[in-house]
Amino acid sequence: MLDRKQLLASPVEHLDITRHDVRGLIDQMSETAFSARDLARAANIYNTMLADRDCSVILCLAGSLVSAGLKHLLVDLIDNRMVDAIVSTGANIVDQDFFEGLGFRHYIADESLKSGTHDDELRELSIDRIYDTLIDENNLRVCDDTIMEIADALEPGIYSSRQFIREMGRHLDEHMPAGVRSIVHSAYKNGVPIFCPAFSDCSAGFGLVAHQAKRPVNRQVAIDSVRDFHELTRIKIMSGESGLLMIGGGVPKNFAQDIVVAAEILEGDASMHKYAVQITVADSRDGALSGSTLKEACSWGKVDLAMEQMVYSEATLALPLIAGDAYHRRHWEKREAKRFADRLDEALTAVG
Repeated sequence: MLDRKQLLASPVEHLDITRHDVRGLIDQMSETAFSARDLARAANIYNTMLADRDCSVILCLAGSLVSAGLKHLLVDLIDNRMVDAIVSTGANIVDQDFFEGLGFRHYIADESLKSGTHDDELRELSIDRIYDTLIDENNLRVCDDTIMEIADALEPGIYSSRQFIREMGRHLDEHMPAGVRSIVHSAYKNGVPIFCPAFSDCSAGFGLVAHQAKRPVNRQVAIDSVRDFHELTRIKIMSGESGLLMIGGGVPKNFAQDIVVAAEILEGDASMHKYAVQITVADSRDGALSGSTLKEACSWGKVDLAMEQMVYSEATLALPLIAGDAYHRRHWEKREAKRFADRLDEALTAVG
């Protein structure tokens, strides 16, 4: 018989890249072979992005990253001007980061639970499993309700996911428990826009459905993914040179790559992403986007071939090494914050 209190006793602890200088290891990996050398080259490309003062860095997040202990790493990228815009799945931003920003945690699951044989019991205990981590379903419902409350407090109308996530950041700025760190909150404070093109595919969806269900259409808040696309395209136009750091694939990867084509449609000319790194375990042979190579993206006019690297590795292994190396090489110290969120708000106000 599973014990609920015991299951939710050991929280996932987030990695701290500021404590561990991995530069020497990365330098040695550059002189090896296979995935180690690929990873070292990816680290070099990311450092080159940060050293290029004209380059804007777009971070793409797919997969269960915050629940796996990478939240503080991602917050450090934002706080230290190592990323200028974020495109993410809704789960990372809402179900995981905003959820923890409210004071809740993810928990380490015992090895015996990974087989799935106890999932019926977990459901009866209102505990959800993400492979080898656990989450309290009751706390997740609080997250859903908070999204509904944020929507209820907004003026009815159509918003981009970026605009709504900014309001989530504002909520955390007023209510986040002391000592807690959050991607959403840090992005709010630093003017880094976060886009979730499939925003309803997470707790945000449940909260927004609950919001809309009790209101007539003209009194509802709605999220427009086309507005997301337009706003992120405007960031590409503002940037000129751009680079991608992509964790996983899916919608965030495609969305960030497609803004080159959209910028060409709007402006008549746009440079491909000058730099690109992708960490993935997906296979290219099924034709799906998550595993499609960056060289393939060049055929679409999206990514330049000079500085691109695929790293075939699980993100919790590769990203701490790449991000930790970049943090300790400290190219970010000479970068200026681009604050694209503020610039987009100003542009929208001018148009409106």
